[in-house]
Amino acid sequence: MNTSDEVRRLLEEAIAVYRSDGPRAAGPAADLEQCAQRLSEPLRIALAGQLKAGKSTLLNALIGEELAPTDATECTKIVTWFHHGSSPSVRAHHVNGLSAAVPIERHDGCLNFDIDALEPSAIDRLEVCWPTTELSRRTIIDTPGTASLNADVSARTMRLLAPADGVSGADAVVYLMRTSTASDVSTLAELNRQVSGRGGPLGVVGVLSRADEIGSGRFDAMLSAKEIAAQYATDLASSGLCQAVVPVAGLLALTARTLRQREFAALSALASASPEDLQLAMLSADRFVREESPLSLDRETRTALVRRFGLFGIRIAVVLIQGGVRDATSLADQLLERSGLTELQSIVDVQFGQRAEQLKAHTALTDLSRVLGAYPTPHVRHLRSAAQRLMGDVHGFEEVRLLGLLRSRRTTLTESEAVEATRLIGGYGTAADDRLGLDPFETMTSGPSRALGTVQRWRSRADHPLNDAFTTRVCRAAARSAESIVAEMVTATRREQSTSPARRFTPTQ
Repeated sequence: MNTSDEVRRLLEEAIAVYRSDGPRAAGPAADLEQCAQRLSEPLRIALAGQLKAGKSTLLNALIGEELAPTDATECTKIVTWFHHGSSPSVRAHHVNGLSAAVPIERHDGCLNFDIDALEPSAIDRLEVCWPTTELSRRTIIDTPGTASLNADVSARTMRLLAPADGVSGADAVVYLMRTSTASDVSTLAELNRQVSGRGGPLGVVGVLSRADEIGSGRFDAMLSAKEIAAQYATDLASSGLCQAVVPVAGLLALTARTLRQREFAALSALASASPEDLQLAMLSADRFVREESPLSLDRETRTALVRRFGLFGIRIAVVLIQGGVRDATSLADQLLERSGLTELQSIVDVQFGQRAEQLKAHTALTDLSRVLGAYPTPHVRHLRSAAQRLMGDVHGFEEVRLLGLLRSRRTTLTESEAVEATRLIGGYGTAADDRLGLDPFETMTSGPSRALGTVQRWRSRADHPLNDAFTTRVCRAAARSAESIVAEMVTATRREQSTSPARRFTPTQ
């Protein structure tokens, strides 16, 4: 029985106990039923960060659709949930428990829904349903800025991520920052406190957003952004639990995922313009969209390009086309790679996607412990003990915590040992191949012996006399992860042997 199955069993038993207690226990039973339902839903990932950090733009890029509204003012005043649905819809859920449909329309590839008539203080959340593959695998939550102009608006984000009852509304968080400010440090510290107390979202990944602006839109802006992101990862070691800090040019990523043929044609025209005219026009956005311009594109087209690409995106696209890119699909792929979104998606997949069941189980255990503690009866005492034991003993939870700490805390491990430890605890993927650093054929043939040798080596490394406490913790976790690989391989072999037909030998006449 895996962790999720054990958590489901505990939930079912607790629900049955409370139901048997009659109407007075209807509240906790209903809470646990919602918890069980959440365990069956897609992983919840919240996007958080300060005002205008680029959350809505990044959300659109992750989904591959322009669903979240973006403009030059504070857009997200209401927590907005983006779910998968068979048909498009937007619904406003009021704090009084009522809900109402919000009119929507699709214009020029963008989803528009009018919330001007809604009073934000009266709305608990908006739910946007959209038929897309991305949302079938995970629910994405867009949150108000943590340093909003309105303190009540900011408080909504913290009530979702770090509520008073200790049960976060998100299983994981992608935290966006343009610079590392005191507000960012404070928010990450609160998330870190929740995680340390095993009540908050278990996974947190940092994003250096609008990364192209760091280099003033220069062609090499992302290189500078990578260096700054690495520095932020180090600086945040003492204040927040981040599995990584990744630079992302959100606008470029969104445009790459929604590139249109007419835009490719316009960029191709720019690529064939006079170098002198193009260089002068690209000095600033104002100059690029001037009425009088030596460029062959009309002002409306140039304005649309700046809005969709920014000068950084236009510069890169033009250089790529001049370098030989001949179609819109190839250009979109190249822009997406340079935007940083591909790296972020990879980290989100490894840290969140491949651990979705663990992250959801962690949230469910937190909620179960809360309900059992708030409504104690003699019949649930053993369930509360079991939930607390699972929370402490599940090795997968320890792996996720260590992945963040390994990026920021010093150990006495050598560089190669640190890389291997990160790989073993799932930093590059959770499959046995990824953990052992083998190709699939090697895993099939020599995997068990390699895994067993790895267990012995890391057990020995854990006993090194010069280890500090954290290094010993990492070594033991690496050994435990290798032990899990050995156990999985033994189980798989036994299953194979039990299901394969027995060979029968007929005596020779």
